[in-house]
Parts: sequence; C-alpha cells; structure tokens
Amino acid sequence: MLEKIIEVVSDVAERVIMPRYLQVGRQIKSDGSFFTEADIAAQIALLDALQKIRPAPAMGEEMTEPEQLEQWEKGKEGLWSVDPIDGTSNFFNGLPYFAISVAFMEQGRGVLGVIYNPITKEMFYATKGGGAFLNGTPLPIKKYVPVLKSATANVDLKRLDRALAAKVAAYPPYASQRNYGACALEWCYTAAGYLDLYLHGGQKPWDYAAGSLILDEAGGSMCGFEHDDYWEGSPWQRSVIAALDPGLFVQWRDWVRENR
Repeated sequence: MLEKIIEVVSDVAERVIMPRYLQVGRQIKSDGSFFTEADIAAQIALLDALQKIRPAPAMGEEMTEPEQLEQWEKGKEGLWSVDPIDGTSNFFNGLPYFAISVAFMEQGRGVLGVIYNPITKEMFYATKGGGAFLNGTPLPIKKYVPVLKSATANVDLKRLDRALAAKVAAYPPYASQRNYGACALEWCYTAAGYLDLYLHGGQKPWDYAAGSLILDEAGGSMCGFEHDDYWEGSPWQRSVIAALDPGLFVQWRDWVRENR
C-alpha cells in the first residue's frame, strides 16, 4: 500500500499542485486560515485516489468542521487523514516550504505516513514498525547530537501562550531558531536531524498524523505540554514538545514545562 500512496502523492503534486504554483490567489476560511483553489483540487484528487487503494472514511483539512468530526468518528478502525497543501501561505507566496501530507490512522494514531515537498522532491515516509525514510535513505540522516545550548529549534511562536512565547524569544535555551510554516515538514526535518528540537502549541490530526509517525520511527521522542504520553488529551488541539535525541528531549521538555 505504501508504494501506491507514494505514487498517488507524486502524481497529484505534478498534475494538480505544481501547475498552480504562483498562479492562484488566497482565500480565507471561517477560522481565519488561508486556502487556495489548489488546496481544494488537490484534496479532491487525493481522496478519490486513496479510496481506490483502500476504501475507508477520509478526513481532509479543507473539509468543514462537521464533516471532519463525522469522518473522525467513523474512522476509529481506519481513517485517511489528508492535508493537500500543508503550508498554504508559503505555497501562494512562492516560498519552497509546503508539502502534501497523507496518513492512514487506526485508533487515532498514524500507522502509515507520507509527506512530500514537490519543490525539493523530498519524499518522507514511514510505516508503524517499519522505520522512516527520505527518498529511500533511513532516517535520521544527521547523527551529531548537540548540547541544548548549541541546538537548533523549530518553534511556532504564534501558537504559544504569551508567557512561554516571551521566555522563548527573550531567553532561549538553544542557539538558533527556525519556523517553516508547515507542520508536516517540521516533523520531518526533526526526524532527519536537520532540526534538534520542536515546539508547537496546538495541532490538528492532519498536522501530526503522518509527521509524528515519521519522527517516532526515526527514533525521536515527543510529548505534550501537560502529558508525558503524547496521545493523551484532545486530538483537535495537540501540543508538541519533541526532539530526535532522547537525552536532548528530556532537557527540552523540562525547560519548556518549567517556563510555561
């Protein structure tokens, strides 16, 4: 099934998404987030193709909230979770950090995940118990583990509460900070070792379904702000504290929790 999904994702990227790159304007959803005609077209194409691979309930980022909730409830035993263009703002502004994210979930957790950046041709993928890969190369790619004070972190400041955001901005425990504006790629970059630390204040299933599996299969560690078990709490607002190296993860987790 994995190979077929990779083929579908590559095809939709080439046939539906890239011809619209820098050619479409943005529109605003009721929650204030952006979407484009490319998001809608890609979601339709992906969901149609995935149903042919394995019929199952399917939830897309561009569906209405009632539709998403309905599919989530129907999909406990098996659910497609799709973000047709993660990083829509990057996509319509011409920044090369956006991706298709597809996961198959069981009991609310990803068991198969594919994330593809069609600009860089980076295809990240994983299956539960089968390891994580980038274009066939096992993850992680970078093996060097820094100490916390020399680490590079990906931090989404916008979704942190003001107190924590202020402390992260003014007194960071790490050396350097990034934020790419595409959750799926941020998970993957952490799994690859490009980034040492990851912090996000709240994600929805299509944000974490594929990426959390890829990091887990690469040997990474993750938890929420309040729960050591990442999977505790609401699936619709899941915070992330993560790192590839387990020792670095403990230091990062403790710092975040002490400074919230």
